[in-house]
Amino acid sequence: MQSFLSRQFACHILSCAMAIGIGSGAMSEVRAEDSRTLRGVLASAETGIAVEAGEHAPRLTTLTLRSATLWKNRAEESLPVQIEIHGVVHPVMWRLDRAASRFESKLIQLVYLADSPRLKAVWRWRARAHSGPLEHTLSIENLSREPVWLPLQPSFRFDWQIDPKSSLERFWVEKGADTPSPAGTHLDALQDGDTWQGSSSTYARPLPNQPREMIPYLLVHESGGDRRGWYVGIEFSGLTRITLERSGASLRGEAGLDPGAGPYRTHLPPGGTFETPAIFLGAFAGGPDGAGNILRHWVRAVLNNPQSLSDPSYPLMVNNSWGSGMAVDEALARRMITESAQLGLEMFHLDAGWFRGVGDWQPDPKKFPHGLAFVADFAHRHGLKFGLWIDWTQAGASHEPGALNVDEPTVRDWLIADPPAHWKHSEPFKGITIDLGVPAAKAWAARELERIVSDYHLDMLEHDGYLVAQGSSRSSHPAAAPEPASLKIYEDSGYLWVEGSNSTDVSDHATRAYYDIYEQLRAHHPTLLLEVCNDGGRMVDFGSAAHGDYFSVTDTYDPLANRRAFYDASYVLPPAMLESYVANWPAPKIENFRYALRSGMLGWFSLMQDTGQWSPAQRTEAQRQFALYKSSLRPLIREADMYHVAQRPDGVNWDGMEYYSPRLRRGVLYAFRGAATDQPTHTFRLLGLEPASRYRLKFEDRGAAANRVLTGQVLMQAGVEVTLELPLSSELISIEEAE
Repeated sequence: MQSFLSRQFACHILSCAMAIGIGSGAMSEVRAEDSRTLRGVLASAETGIAVEAGEHAPRLTTLTLRSATLWKNRAEESLPVQIEIHGVVHPVMWRLDRAASRFESKLIQLVYLADSPRLKAVWRWRARAHSGPLEHTLSIENLSREPVWLPLQPSFRFDWQIDPKSSLERFWVEKGADTPSPAGTHLDALQDGDTWQGSSSTYARPLPNQPREMIPYLLVHESGGDRRGWYVGIEFSGLTRITLERSGASLRGEAGLDPGAGPYRTHLPPGGTFETPAIFLGAFAGGPDGAGNILRHWVRAVLNNPQSLSDPSYPLMVNNSWGSGMAVDEALARRMITESAQLGLEMFHLDAGWFRGVGDWQPDPKKFPHGLAFVADFAHRHGLKFGLWIDWTQAGASHEPGALNVDEPTVRDWLIADPPAHWKHSEPFKGITIDLGVPAAKAWAARELERIVSDYHLDMLEHDGYLVAQGSSRSSHPAAAPEPASLKIYEDSGYLWVEGSNSTDVSDHATRAYYDIYEQLRAHHPTLLLEVCNDGGRMVDFGSAAHGDYFSVTDTYDPLANRRAFYDASYVLPPAMLESYVANWPAPKIENFRYALRSGMLGWFSLMQDTGQWSPAQRTEAQRQFALYKSSLRPLIREADMYHVAQRPDGVNWDGMEYYSPRLRRGVLYAFRGAATDQPTHTFRLLGLEPASRYRLKFEDRGAAANRVLTGQVLMQAGVEVTLELPLSSELISIEEAE
């Protein structure tokens, strides 16, 4: 994997890095013998880059791991070479603006100007945390008096020089959309001649014979030794892709917007600025978990909402009404709130079924005669937070004042397409999506959400369904108009869909409007929690992580699906963000009941059952598990390192996850036995411990007789043996460093 630079060039880069403190996150300008070429470096604790400001284009020249491992990049940054004005293509010539370019301790910003037409490009790298990846964006500002059309601009291009004989592996993670697939995570040999492409959108739909959508992240590492490598991710929820191709001594690819059916182009008015989706680039050792234990902490420190993280009860334990479906009403909500408080849960989440109609986000007066604020206040009096489901960009058939009605002319213009003839709701909570990229639609949505949060006394807002448009048939919207021959309008999954040459541009405008709305909502309501659901795991990405507090990671709620979706997403996202809905599941024995609860207690826990149907034994067991979660598990879920210490769950064999926090000096092993009847015992080899330290193991269910003290070396090499008598049962083993 290591690049084969000349000894002279490698020593030059490393000596420059050491001289200016690359390992501590410092950065300074470095000038080569050619005084016209500006060079500099930027670094976090693990990741360092060297850049070069050419006269006509910038370039990232090398990537380092702790100032040692070098990957040389041969790809020059591709600034737009042409733009379009009034249907005429114009070449663009860029020149470096030395005076405006900046080299600071946490920022490299190189500025390029074009004279005809007048454009400004800002190429930026940032280090926003002591540890973790570095972020990159490119913005292009139209300084002319004419509107211009920009072609597709990748966020990041790379062409790493590699040893043609090196043994490499490629790793990526699927979204848990609908139901997690049998694969979920992909760790594949990366052979000479291999090509790969992964894509992501605002609403992942698993399609037959098609690759699943990825969480927009790609990792490549050496298959042996320290498993050193690099990773790249995209901080955007719109239509994006990452490509990779290995050929001889070259490993090249791109990350950024997905050109889709194309050709992609976007409109830039006079004074307007286009910015590529931000990407992050990191270096690591230790394979996917080594990278994950850097990236998860970085996401928490840089992208997550600090106001939410400051609450020690984050992630919350929630009771959700969807176990009763659309039948929820005021009486059921009050009963669930009372029971939630008795069980030790912390939020009541009112799911779909409360509203008058799709797009008419007022409470149904027959179901909720006293309104939603009455229910919220009832929850607050019982010490619970109150959360609410909504699919706020869906228009429907309601003619009530203030409703988004598909027949109203203004609303119809906001829709991604006209309703089909004789259109009606396929389901009572699905309508037709409006395009948030339309300024008037965006303004309506911002006002409506402000009203809902304020009037209904919300502590949490969940958005569901197909929320952010990724295609439009309209030529009057701010995004590019579709090429007529590319346009495809159809119904699927209960929604209306539009595909065309402009889909990526529609997605880009709508996503940025969605971000603006939520940023404004958070500014007005700093303690408001935001759940990103999208029919379960369909918009799980790093842009969502920067604008929401947690994800529903799958739309299938049994123990196996919950653990599979968590196993996958937890490679790249903080466990506290990963929500599992725990639905009713056959549990003939208390061990099976405990197994189902714990399958949803790896991250954010949301119960979706009628607890009034529980037996006294189940109720007692649930109270015990919820108390354990709050006292012991939640602090680890919030901050500990995490390790995938067993195979991905398959429901037959054993699986498990380990948390360990060096700061807290403790951790926990979640152990799950599958359905196989001939596997009563399994050995888990732990990770992340100090070999010479001694650790006290406490078995939560088996009692003191099973407890023991072992060294870190024994636990990591020989492992800890776990025995469970019943299939589909579980155990929690606490790990505490002994004095």
